[in-house]
Amino acid sequence: MSATPQPAKMKKDESFLGKLGGTLVRKKKSKEVSDLHEEGKNAINAPMLPSGTEIHPEDTLMEENAERIMLDPTSRENLKFKDLLKVLIDWINSELEEDRIIVKDLEEDCYDGQVLQKLFEKLSGRKLNVAEVTQSEIGQKQKLQTVLESVNEMLRPHGWTIEWSVDSIHSKNLVAIVYLLVALAMHFQAPIRLPEHVSAQVVVVKKREGVLQTALVTKELTSTTEMMMGRFERDAFDTLLDHAPDKLNVVKTSLITFVNKHLNKLNLEVTELESQFADGVYLILLMGLLEDYFVPLFNFFLTPESFEQKVHNVAFAFELMQDGGLKKPKARPEDVVNLNLKSTLRVLYNLFTNYKNSE
Repeated sequence: MSATPQPAKMKKDESFLGKLGGTLVRKKKSKEVSDLHEEGKNAINAPMLPSGTEIHPEDTLMEENAERIMLDPTSRENLKFKDLLKVLIDWINSELEEDRIIVKDLEEDCYDGQVLQKLFEKLSGRKLNVAEVTQSEIGQKQKLQTVLESVNEMLRPHGWTIEWSVDSIHSKNLVAIVYLLVALAMHFQAPIRLPEHVSAQVVVVKKREGVLQTALVTKELTSTTEMMMGRFERDAFDTLLDHAPDKLNVVKTSLITFVNKHLNKLNLEVTELESQFADGVYLILLMGLLEDYFVPLFNFFLTPESFEQKVHNVAFAFELMQDGGLKKPKARPEDVVNLNLKSTLRVLYNLFTNYKNSE
């Protein structure tokens, strides 16, 4: 009986597997060398890069003298920064509710200009001549150009530093997007409370002589509410406080006399301006007395308990003021509720100058 040539077949299989294994090993080694080369290039190009920050492949392909800005990962996790993002997102969604636009992520939802266009149109009351929907990068940048030109034209005279551009917004630079939204919110006196003293660290990557240079820079996104509000046009009340601060008590006395002249008709008495007007009830009743009408009790909270109920009352009082022909108050409802004396005085001073001769 002839023997079956099994050993020869095994040798053939071993030879095939050996070649296959050799090929795989070579590919693995080649990849390791490539990875090592890439790691070495990154180590040389970015010796000062903060830990946790990634250099993306497109960064190593930057043109000479080009610059790229990235948000440092630690700032993205900062609680105050997260709070600022949430406040801005909630505000945008509130403003654009009628347009059925819902923003969930500022980077992904604002970069193409669509949301920014709708927001600016809603806030300014101006219609921009742009295409409604654009999918191409060129079309998106053209839309952004039109929107940002209109925004900058409106903000520059009020002292805002332009910290954004078409390229930074379109490249989803979160810091630039936040700068823009904060400026819009403050300029249009949005009924929101921005967290104060929020800053973010950004990694600035520049390419010089073929080498990537990095630096960590701190960007101040918000300061105090008072400082940010100070960018608005100054009124007579600002001038009064700045040039005659010693007259503050005289002003307060005059305002107390003015409001009591009317509130006494309802057997109400005011002694502390900032605290007694903070829940909005006296403001609403005062407007009814000044304009000679009864305000239905179902329109406001007569005994507000929560912060939101108090803000509702003050905001409603502001609406009554505008219905009476007054300009929209510069103060924010939240500031009055938070016992901000200057904001409360500004609102009452505005009423005083318009109704001081009313009986």
